[in-house]
Amino acid sequence: MSNILIIKHGSLGDLIQANGAIKDIKEFYPNRKVFLLTSRPYSIFMSECPYLDGVIIDKRLPRWNIFFLYNLKKLLSKYNFTKVFDLQNSNRTKFYKNFILKNSEWSSSEDTLEVGQTKKDFDNYPVLDRMELQLKKNNIPTKYIKNIDLSWAREDPSALIQQYTNRDYILVFPFCSKKHLNKKWPYFKDLISRIRREYKNNYSILVAPGPDEIEEAKGLNANIVMNNEQPINIKMLISLIYGSKFVISNDTGPAHIASHLKKKGLVLFGRHTSAKKVSIESSIFKALSVKNLADLDVDTVMREIKSNLN
Repeated sequence: MSNILIIKHGSLGDLIQANGAIKDIKEFYPNRKVFLLTSRPYSIFMSECPYLDGVIIDKRLPRWNIFFLYNLKKLLSKYNFTKVFDLQNSNRTKFYKNFILKNSEWSSSEDTLEVGQTKKDFDNYPVLDRMELQLKKNNIPTKYIKNIDLSWAREDPSALIQQYTNRDYILVFPFCSKKHLNKKWPYFKDLISRIRREYKNNYSILVAPGPDEIEEAKGLNANIVMNNEQPINIKMLISLIYGSKFVISNDTGPAHIASHLKKKGLVLFGRHTSAKKVSIESSIFKALSVKNLADLDVDTVMREIKSNLN
């Protein structure tokens, strides 16, 4: 039997955003096996997704590494992929189309363009709109692209939460990738102090750092959520966000999770992109956008929190 391949390498926020498209594709091909090609950090998490029949790890080594390309092509050829949905739409995946999976029918953003439209113009659309147009081009009903269901990724976090608080909690995500420091608002420590003064004992303030963020978290006046002295996994992160009263974040994966879990919260944007383009804002998960994050003061952020938290 021929199989279906979806390509989405990451980041975490990107994979969260793609969950609806993955579910739509699986429902359209109920009698075909659907596989995901993704990066190693997300392979265990996505292997538990009920809309997938398997996950294949792409090491994403340099394209001049002939040995890597040969082994990847050999691996993928075993699955008899007759249809590929490229949801990454990168230069790497375009290369794969031409040299690794050239015998498969391919769906990408380039195949979705209207006459006279450029990929640059298309890439300015909100990310969920782009995926929706791509699937519609393949006559796939898009029931879930903008109605992402993460219930499969939740587990019971109560035992973990009880270690850190016995009341409602606000989750703060002051971290970001070292490659994207322009997304980082520099005043989270001051904001946490303000929240504590304003709300006193009404809420606990929790942070959930990744492996490279633990030392930074220690400098904040917040409870650091860990599991046996290790960072929590993605499913527990989703569960922790689901149980929160409010989320405050840079433009990172946890902000996308909070938005699609329909949580109240606030995400902070600089000039790097817009909330509309990354499809993150909802009626209760708000974006505060400025040209320069360093110019965004704590008072302004605190006013937004108070108007949305209460």
